[in-house]
Amino acid sequence: MAIAVCAAITLLFLDFTGCLHHYWGWLAKVQLLPAILAGNFIIVAVLAVLTLICGRIYCSVICPLGIMQDVFARLGRLKKKNRYNYSPAKNILRYIFLAIFIIALVTGIGSVVALLAPYSSFGRIVENLLSPFWIWGNNLLAYWAEKTESYAFYSVDVWLKSGLTLIVSILTVSVIGWLAWRNGRTYCNSVCPVGTILGFLSRFSLLKPVIDTSKCNSCGLCARNCKAACIDSKQHSIDYSRCVVCLNCISICKKGAITYQRRKSDAVDQIKNKDEQNIDKGRRSMLAGTASLATVSLLHAQEKTTDGGLAIIIDKKIPKRNQAIRPAGAQGEKHFTSHCTACQLCVSACPNGVLRPSKNLETLMQPEMSFERGYCRPECTRCSEVCPAGAIRLVDKAEKSAIQIGHAVWIKQNCIAANEKDICDNCARHCPTGAIQMIEQNGKPAAPKIPAINTERCIGCGACENLCPARPFSAIYVEGHDRHKTL
Repeated sequence: MAIAVCAAITLLFLDFTGCLHHYWGWLAKVQLLPAILAGNFIIVAVLAVLTLICGRIYCSVICPLGIMQDVFARLGRLKKKNRYNYSPAKNILRYIFLAIFIIALVTGIGSVVALLAPYSSFGRIVENLLSPFWIWGNNLLAYWAEKTESYAFYSVDVWLKSGLTLIVSILTVSVIGWLAWRNGRTYCNSVCPVGTILGFLSRFSLLKPVIDTSKCNSCGLCARNCKAACIDSKQHSIDYSRCVVCLNCISICKKGAITYQRRKSDAVDQIKNKDEQNIDKGRRSMLAGTASLATVSLLHAQEKTTDGGLAIIIDKKIPKRNQAIRPAGAQGEKHFTSHCTACQLCVSACPNGVLRPSKNLETLMQPEMSFERGYCRPECTRCSEVCPAGAIRLVDKAEKSAIQIGHAVWIKQNCIAANEKDICDNCARHCPTGAIQMIEQNGKPAAPKIPAINTERCIGCGACENLCPARPFSAIYVEGHDRHKTL
């Protein structure tokens, strides 16, 4: 079940067609931090209750970064079995990272939140490291299909959206992968703020792995196979704040001394004088399935898909903007930056190549808009449909076409028509709101007409900037608005 969940979430970031979000988009919305930021308190309550009943099953079944760590840990086990050892909890370190995370979340320091949020880290890893290979494979299939006069596949551009984000992704997967390969869930139990929060709740969980000292022969197999390093076989105790309910200890114990059940005593981790029970090795699959079904049953998120255009390949430089452009539905800079976790699901889903990670230190890796490769088509609402954290609120097509996210600015010295080189009206012809009109130049009735912008009608879609033939900078660029408004 865990592998299926991780594979589905991975495909959400790899899918450039938008088809899979209709079926699996809810998996992004049940991640803890996005659910909190989006105000989905039903989901938060379900995850809290699930933890209070079953323990940290979220970390084993729902969190994709946790599942990814298990993959690296399994690779480490191929080299050496029974490789783990009990280690005391690093509580000071855990709570320091949690405090930093909460302070960053409250004060709106998105770059720190983005670095520590587990779901966001996984999303960046997939988007920056796996997506290029996925698209190259698709393009190869498109090439072969074209040879047979089939159009089942189409080519998609592969381009570097942010070199800095790529470096961060490489460092993230390297550090987390090495820690997992070396000693299992070290990152989950020492750094991850979500793991620390759920670890506090799991101390009081109803169902827990319990050691029966009357059956235990102190062989230590459970401790040497615990990827959370939370079983002290000498003391017959389990640190439930770090246990991720993988149940490896139950399946490896040859004496059946560990069972997953209601813990009768909070003072000691043991049960006495209990009848022999057969170990059900299918229990972990049943538990994982129950957890997923419980989450899905209370989630009422409907995903929509819309067709979007393909980004036009152009060779332009990014103009310097005083205010970053945020997508329609973001409401404005403050709302967007305080809710966005920089998971980059919207970046991977954007069919027009408009969104890319920010290089600004304050909003590091949060998406912003630029129009060198395409423009934001009024009929496309893909980013608002896939955002799990509420940073981009869901908008329909009619609503989006009336939301002003910025306004166009004309640069006379860059304009072909203003320099009387040639007649050009690309910006006016392609403006979807009719905000640009071509007028005569002052005192030059015979000269080519130049654009005049009605900023009250402009919505900041970037069609004029994208389709302007001027090089290397467009004669028209879009300046973002700090607060969006409806025209």
